[in-house]
Formats: sequence, structure tokens, C-alpha cells
Amino acid sequence: MLDHPFSLAQLRVVLIGTSHPGNIGGVARAMKNMGLTDLALVAPRCEVRTSEAISRASGADALVAAAPIHTSLDDAVADATLVVGASARSRTLPWPMLTPRQLSDTLTSELSSQEARVALVFGREDSGLTNEELQRCHRHVNIPANPDFSSLNLAAAVQVLAYECRQAWLQESPSDTGEVPTSFGVEWDSPLASHADMERFFTHLERALIAVEFHDPAKPRQLMARLRRLYLRARPDQMEISILRGILTAMEKKANNAR
Repeated sequence: MLDHPFSLAQLRVVLIGTSHPGNIGGVARAMKNMGLTDLALVAPRCEVRTSEAISRASGADALVAAAPIHTSLDDAVADATLVVGASARSRTLPWPMLTPRQLSDTLTSELSSQEARVALVFGREDSGLTNEELQRCHRHVNIPANPDFSSLNLAAAVQVLAYECRQAWLQESPSDTGEVPTSFGVEWDSPLASHADMERFFTHLERALIAVEFHDPAKPRQLMARLRRLYLRARPDQMEISILRGILTAMEKKANNAR
């Protein structure tokens, strides 16, 4: 029997475009303080494994040394079943928003399967995450800081989220039967779609909508962004994505035959 219904190893911290090696080291220290070990970097704008990074890591330099460096966010979160983007700014298109405490409250159900992964994505020190990157996230998380001075140091922001995740892990224990709670109250019949599954679906969806002349890429009107929000909010499983893609294939075939 497990001591806890999920493992902290199922949580990944993803840093995009970090510009200072000391911040990478500071993040590694914050993670190790809270028991998180999975760090991934996307297109860092600085040297990563420097003496300053090691110094700021204060004994957590093994996390820096082991961190894979990806060229894109998609690669870094391809196996994640929940992608959460940290954002301090409001956006033109509303998106499901959580506080760190609300995020931690979902972890037991989100990570009830050993294959599940949650990616916590943090942006650049100077500009955060782009709109495109935020639209690749199921949820956004915002730390409710002083509105007159709300910008946190990168390592501090990671520390807040890592702390809340650890509290959720500490507070949970298996039920009397040893069963782990699931996301939907029952044992689901198919694993949730991964980030990579969803991105392939969105590519297929846009292609099919163009084929049936519903979507004009020259006049997008935020259509694909709104559809992303819809399907990411729905959290489809792998079988549901397979069905949806089958429908899209049939749409494309019909459109091609009509020409």
C-alpha cells in the first residue's frame, strides 16, 4: 500500500526562456525543498550549468544537471495529462484560472493514475508566457499577490506552487480499501489524452475546418483559440480523442469527394 495516493515525481516544473542561470539554480533549490525532482527547460536564454546556477541551487545542483533542454513547450509537456501555466497578467480571452491552493486541491484526482503527469509551466522573467503558450495549457494559475506589486521572482513563484503541491501530498492518504480516488468519482475506462494527443487533435481539427470552409485562416476571429479552450476544459480521454479524429477524417473525406 502506498503512503500517499500520488507521487511528487508526477509533478514537473517547466521553465521557458529563462535568462539568468541563478534563477534556474534558485528554482532547483525551491523544488528540492518541497520534494519535487522533475525540472525541464525550454529554450533557455542563458548558459544553464554555470557556477552561479550551482551556487544558487545550494545542494540541489543535481536537478540542474539532470534537467533536459527542449526546443519547444510541446516537447517538454508531451506526456503531461494536465498542463498549468503560471500567469500574472489578465488576457483578452478568459481561460480557466486557479489559485495555487485550488490547484493543490485537484492533485489527488489529477494524479490518481501512475501514468498521469502535471506540468507547471513558468515563463520568462521579463515577459512571462506568451498568449500562444498560455493557450497550450489546460488551466492558468495566478498567485494572488499585492496587486500594486504582483511580480514575483521566478524561484519565489515556483516555491509557492511547490509548497501548495507538497501540502496536498502530505494531507492525503489511501482509503481503507487502498483504492485511489479518480478524477470522476469512478474508475475511468480510458486514460486522459496527453498534451501531444491534444496538439495532434488541434492540428487535425483546424485542417478539417478549413476543408469544409468553416474556418478561414486569413480571418481567424479567435476561432481556434476558443475551440482550444473548449476542448481543454472538457479534458477528453484517449478514446474520445480517437472518436473525434475519426469524425474529422470523415469530414475531410466528404469535403474532398465534393470537389
